[in-house]
Amino acid sequence: MGREEFEKRVWEWKAESGGTIIAQMKQIGESCDWSREQFTLSPELSRVVREVFVRLYEQGLIYRAHYLINWCPVCLTALSDLEVLHEERQGHLWHIKYPVAGNSEFIIVATTRPETMLGDTAVAVHPEDERYQHLLGKNLLLPLMNREIPVIADDMVDREFGTGAVKITPAHDPNDFELGRRHKLPAIDVMTDDGKMNANAGLYAGLDRFAARKKIVEDLQSRGLLEKITDHKLSVGLCERSRTVVEPRASNQWFCKMKPLAEKAMGPSSATKLRWSREPARRILQLDAQYPRLGDSRQLWWGHRIPAWHCEIARKSQWRARRREMRALWLVGLEARRRRPGHMV
Repeated sequence: MGREEFEKRVWEWKAESGGTIIAQMKQIGESCDWSREQFTLSPELSRVVREVFVRLYEQGLIYRAHYLINWCPVCLTALSDLEVLHEERQGHLWHIKYPVAGNSEFIIVATTRPETMLGDTAVAVHPEDERYQHLLGKNLLLPLMNREIPVIADDMVDREFGTGAVKITPAHDPNDFELGRRHKLPAIDVMTDDGKMNANAGLYAGLDRFAARKKIVEDLQSRGLLEKITDHKLSVGLCERSRTVVEPRASNQWFCKMKPLAEKAMGPSSATKLRWSREPARRILQLDAQYPRLGDSRQLWWGHRIPAWHCEIARKSQWRARRREMRALWLVGLEARRRRPGHMV
């Protein structure tokens, strides 16, 4: 269908059925000032969205970066933490043997998501854990992939939990992502956008993530690398739209720094200059202040498009957010000429 045709049909639907919800709200007696009704994607509101985005970008509060995000493999879009529902489910812990390269020792690591082990780039232990001191700096053979990964020490590891050894998958776990940055570990994404295993998954490429989990467990058992399986309750993140299990993935997206904005809004409240009519509003601001960043990007066709443009400079994407497209492209092009006179890729 393509984006343009999709948007055309949605606008047609809006013209035919868009007033149904408003009519229902009026019928049940909602006392809004209907003279001020606006549609989210009307031209005047689109201009406001663009203006606010560019202002926050110019203030350094909106930026593009590579972080771990919530990804819905059905909606094919990034999600903010606020769009993820958490549900407690009965799951399992798979205890897997990671052989030490060059000898007969191994480290047992427990995971709730065996399919992500294909992207492991290290195993971490606590720096004061005496059980693993002799293995620090040595390499392990990543099961099923025959790729060597290092044993590293980090204070993040809880030596009292499980075996005290943790698999590190920077591209698929938020804690591992931060640890990977500290230790400059590579981040290997082993999945496609639609939740299948990609070429980095080796022989499991093309399998759905849950089918790959089953196959990986079977292969570990057949090779004597599965120590045991135990029951384990865990909190599973679900997309609020599709109710699909969300996949944490490292990705380039747009983010907004929440703490400075929330603290500015909370300032008058703490100084008793502002009284809240509803306590939930105060709690929302306090919650926003706890998030270091909130994802702005969505890969959905229906919605406001981010007013940012880019071009390739020395094989790197240079981005600019501006109110007008030509102004953004002119600035990016000017920077390219300054870096490489007479040449723009």
